[in-house]
Amino acid sequence: MKASVGAITVTRVIENGGPTRPTFLFPDAVPEALQRHRDWLMPHFMAPDGRFIANVQTYVVQAPGLTMLVDTCVGNDKVRQIKSWNMMRTSFLEDLTKAGFPQESIDLVLCTHLHVDHVGWNTRLVDGRWVPTFPRARYVFEQSEWAYWSKKDGDESGALIDDSVRPVVEAGRADLVTSNHRISEEIWLEPTPGHTPGHVSVHLASRGAEAVITGDLMHHPVQCGEPDWHSHFDDDAVMARATRKAFCARYADRDVAILGTHFAGPGPGRILSHGEAWRFRAA
Repeated sequence: MKASVGAITVTRVIENGGPTRPTFLFPDAVPEALQRHRDWLMPHFMAPDGRFIANVQTYVVQAPGLTMLVDTCVGNDKVRQIKSWNMMRTSFLEDLTKAGFPQESIDLVLCTHLHVDHVGWNTRLVDGRWVPTFPRARYVFEQSEWAYWSKKDGDESGALIDDSVRPVVEAGRADLVTSNHRISEEIWLEPTPGHTPGHVSVHLASRGAEAVITGDLMHHPVQCGEPDWHSHFDDDAVMARATRKAFCARYADRDVAILGTHFAGPGPGRILSHGEAWRFRAA
């Protein structure tokens, strides 16, 4: 997928993806509740057997004078609790290069938050050490997000911070910023807390066109239709719900392209009002 937002180009590079059991993401996503959403979720976001279609992916944002990765997936060679993510061996870096973005071409890496599937390729294993993957890049982390996760120890969160975030900080490559930080004239952060304490989304604006990369304020388009559905992985489900509803209300029926960080489908879409909730329409 490649999309234009004025003078900005956004390219999706998928690390892995495919059908996912809905209740893996949302406790309320039982078959009876999903039945009313099948027509608008298929074929891009739901398989015929009722499973959700979702990706772990990065967006490469090319703006004037800047090439930026938004989120860095799971990564290779890392011990993880989710079986399919444990000690992965993917061709992600090769795929990134094939898309036109070798490691040395990346100027900036932005993590919307510091969960396992958003920080993995921050680092790679070299001679038994975790080192920053992108040799020229600065890495941007929201400061309260880092403050929260840097205190984790003794669980999987501590392990993933130690292999995928802390090495970047200790190498002096991290910039800790506020949740409304402006990266350039065309790119700025929007605070969208709840999924994690310092979660941010990324707003793009150029030549009258706009887009937002969501991060995990929504994991799947079904949450437009069911904004009260929280994810098993939300840190604060009440805040995440309020953030999601405010986001949908803010961008509904506007000419703003929405790029879901885990959304499959052909490309960006739009949020449309539908009764007391919303729908997501793929481009």
